[in-house]
Amino acid sequence: MADTATTASAAAASAANASTDAPPFQLGKPRFQQTSFYGRFRHFLDIIDPRTLFVTERRLREAVQLLEDYKHGTLRPGVTNEQLWSAQKIKQAILHPDTNEKIFMPFRMSGYIPFGTPIVVGLLLPNQTLASTVFWQWLNQSHNACVNYANRNATKPSPASKFIQGYLGAVISAVSIAVGLNVLVQKANKFTPATRLLVQRFVPFPAVGPARDGADPGGPPHAHPGAAPDRHVHAGEIETSQLEPEIARATSSRTVVYNKGL
Repeated sequence: MADTATTASAAAASAANASTDAPPFQLGKPRFQQTSFYGRFRHFLDIIDPRTLFVTERRLREAVQLLEDYKHGTLRPGVTNEQLWSAQKIKQAILHPDTNEKIFMPFRMSGYIPFGTPIVVGLLLPNQTLASTVFWQWLNQSHNACVNYANRNATKPSPASKFIQGYLGAVISAVSIAVGLNVLVQKANKFTPATRLLVQRFVPFPAVGPARDGADPGGPPHAHPGAAPDRHVHAGEIETSQLEPEIARATSSRTVVYNKGL
């Protein structure tokens, strides 16, 4: 019955969509083809689009209602595919797919660049003191942990202690590596001042790398045969026939869900 209603909505909107370049709307599916690099790249740009941070509460309600109308076959005449794709983009950028609650703005995928860039700049500041090194590493891992938690798969609840343990492990790991490498570089007498400064610029990279898995105690979601593709902000779906042969042989499922990353 629901499928019939959805089909009716799609048919009602088809005339209005004839003159647009937007592909036919599919509820819960990516707008761009995920079988090509360009399609995945455009999908990634859609996810991190910071313009969705400025969507008003009224516009959000309208987007949610438009998708509900499409789902139940009560879509008003004249609605275009572009409007439907835009509504889905807004909903997915702001509301958690499992809890249907608003994600705090700094922890949304669309907020990763505007809120994360100042932290990256802080990590790369030259001539840092011990205190500033600890501060920026702590802030970076705290932001990563909050982003991971805010966009977690809420269909499988995890105890708070697990998240705390992962967060503490990430912070301790990042701070220890950054401070240790800085000390080693400062004690390297064979380095010229210019070389020492250049090497110090790269210290944050090995520091944040090992700590990333700790920030998300469950680890990043990899391919899960049979999982629902719309249950996590980062998830995508692909047919196993399009995977590398050695990966395709590891599962009997026709499709798998994979992590698209940040």
